[in-house]
Amino acid sequence: MILKCYRFAIRKPFTMKHSQTIGIVASLALIAICFLPWSFIASQQITVSGFYAEGTNYGKPGLFNMAMCVIMLVMFLVPAIWSKRTNVFIAAFNLAWSVRNYLLLSSCMMGECPDKKPALYILVGLSVLIQVMTLLPKMDVSKKGV
Repeated sequence: MILKCYRFAIRKPFTMKHSQTIGIVASLALIAICFLPWSFIASQQITVSGFYAEGTNYGKPGLFNMAMCVIMLVMFLVPAIWSKRTNVFIAAFNLAWSVRNYLLLSSCMMGECPDKKPALYILVGLSVLIQVMTLLPKMDVSKKGV
C-alpha cells in the first residue's frame, strides 16, 4: 500500500494548475481587507483602516494595495508570459507596501502602542500568498529557434 502511494507520487509531478485562480481570489480578498479596521489608537479614539485614517498622518495606506491588486487581477487573467513576469514584479511591490503598512500602523510612537486588528495580519498574509502564486504559474513555454 505504501509502495503504491510512493510510486504515484513519483509519477505525478507537483504542478500548480490552480495558482492563477488562488491568486485572483487572494487579490479580491486583499481588496476587501482594505475596508476593514487595521489598528486602533486608544488615546485619540481613532480606528485606522486602509481608506480611513483621519486624525493621523498616514493618508490612505490601502489605496496603493488596492491599485496593485487591480493590476495583478488583470495580469492573472492574461495568458501571456510577459504578464506573468510583470505580475511577479508588481506582487513584490504589493508585498513591500503591505509590510510597510504593517510596520507603520503597528509601531509604538511616543510611548503609545496601537491595538493591532486581525485584518492587519491578514493583509500581510494575503500579500505573501499572492507573491507565491505569481511565482507558480502553469504556463507552457515553447522554445522557438532551437
